[in-house]
Amino acid sequence: MQARMTDLAAIAPDAYKAMLNLEGYLRRSSVPDSTLELVRLRVSQINGCAFCVDMHARDAKKAGETDERLWTVATWREAPGFTDEERAALALAEAATRLADNPAGVPDEVWNEAADHYDEESLLALIMCVAAINAWNRINVTTRQIAGSVTSASITEKRTFDG
Repeated sequence: MQARMTDLAAIAPDAYKAMLNLEGYLRRSSVPDSTLELVRLRVSQINGCAFCVDMHARDAKKAGETDERLWTVATWREAPGFTDEERAALALAEAATRLADNPAGVPDEVWNEAADHYDEESLLALIMCVAAINAWNRINVTTRQIAGSVTSASITEKRTFDG
């Protein structure tokens, strides 16, 4: 596979900066980085974005995730080792990503479980995280970004637009 576009930040710097500003908000939120990375990883798996699966598995490792949890995030419902809070975040992420699969949108039981574990500010951060990673997945899948093609150093450098 060959990328359809390269260096997206150079092609559309204002759009890229806007997305990175959202990522900055998420980093400053009260939701643990490890939970945000698990959400990003799971949504990227659902959307088939190899670029983001690779990136967020690496970022999750940097946030302290174990290999065992990363290997089983796709099967988090059956796998041991995830907290009730993480399970609620993952369920919300899946439901909000798969809107077309449920005519009612996010089911009340999924929302209520998440609301039992997160306050409104944290819930909104989770929703924004899901929205952001879905957008990144669509950008990267459409432009065929190659998994592993961006080094951790260049990713970190590009994530510094905390405006």
